[in-house]
Amino acid sequence: MQHSSEQQPVQQETTSLLKRNHDLAVLHTIAAYLNHTVDVHTALQEVLARVTDLLGLQTGWVWLLDEEGLPLLAAAQALPPYLSEHPERMTGYCLCLDTFLDGALEGAANIDVLRCSRLKNAERDSDPSSHGLRFHASVPIYAGNIPLGVLNVASEDWRELAAPELQLLHIISDQIGLSVQRAHLSTERMQAAARLATIEERNRLAREIHDTLAQGLTAITLQLETADALAESRPARARDAIQRALTLARHSLEEARRSVMDLRATPLLNHTLPEALAALITSNHPTDTLTPHIHYTCLPTERFPSLPTRIETGLYRIAQEALTNAQKHAQSTQINLLLYADAQTIHLLVQDNGIGFDTEQVAQTDQRAHFGLAGMSERVRLLGGTLSIESTPGTGTSIAVIIPC
Repeated sequence: MQHSSEQQPVQQETTSLLKRNHDLAVLHTIAAYLNHTVDVHTALQEVLARVTDLLGLQTGWVWLLDEEGLPLLAAAQALPPYLSEHPERMTGYCLCLDTFLDGALEGAANIDVLRCSRLKNAERDSDPSSHGLRFHASVPIYAGNIPLGVLNVASEDWRELAAPELQLLHIISDQIGLSVQRAHLSTERMQAAARLATIEERNRLAREIHDTLAQGLTAITLQLETADALAESRPARARDAIQRALTLARHSLEEARRSVMDLRATPLLNHTLPEALAALITSNHPTDTLTPHIHYTCLPTERFPSLPTRIETGLYRIAQEALTNAQKHAQSTQINLLLYADAQTIHLLVQDNGIGFDTEQVAQTDQRAHFGLAGMSERVRLLGGTLSIESTPGTGTSIAVIIPC
């Protein structure tokens, strides 16, 4: 008996150590999950499952404050029929929410059914399958001093959580707070990036319109003024000036239509980038022997990565411009379009077998005379990528774009 009594403290200490190790392992798992899961609601659902299992409970739920400061049910675990079959009972305010919003819920606390307006009738539910709840513990969720919501776990008996269990809840709520705040910041950064991309795209289009349409209209005006001045004295030269004005007007109209197409997002509406490019190729299907054949390849063929809208739009417009140049100016009979994605970058390659051009000569000339190439270069720059153009007269052209994703 003495030997057994001597071993009892050791066994208790071992049991306590194993319990602490288990708790730490669960906390580590929760932290890792919150750090690697982007969707907040999915993460909270998993956390509730692990927390209730850790504490030997079954039920839990999380309130998060929306942008207007109103509480919304963000996740729930094993709600009894008393609550799950009556969603209205999980709306509105209760003691824990009121206390939290008043700033008085400073730490994890046990709240029994006698004080909880939401659960006051749950334990009296006459249906045996309702598993009436008799108490719950509440813990506030903060990010620094910013209130975010409340985490609740509930029990079917009168067992209140012990101090170490409440401390665990407090640690978990801090992890939840950091995860929610990180998700908010990530969303804000994405929205800011989208706004910046929109502004940059508008500025690019404004410069392009100034460099093409405005100058085209100026040239048309000069030709018409010349024709007006020569109409009586030199009618032949006046007619030549009018013809030049008409040519410039048609060219400016084409550029106006292209700029309007740049402003429209319909090609990518409800379509992925690979799908939109496939549709673009279909719309450019050869209708006669003079129209070049386009061969399109997309890799990987399955599970092509989802990209931010600005990247998809930019790559689509670059491909569209490259195909237009190859079809209208290169006199090519074959065009190859390749879209390729790896773990870190997106590659777009457009090759044709046309007449080609001298890249050094083009680089030394006014870029406004080559607004197609200049527009592609500007788009690639705004996306933080690289553009490579290889061409020599008589050997075709290769345009390679690499964009980080």
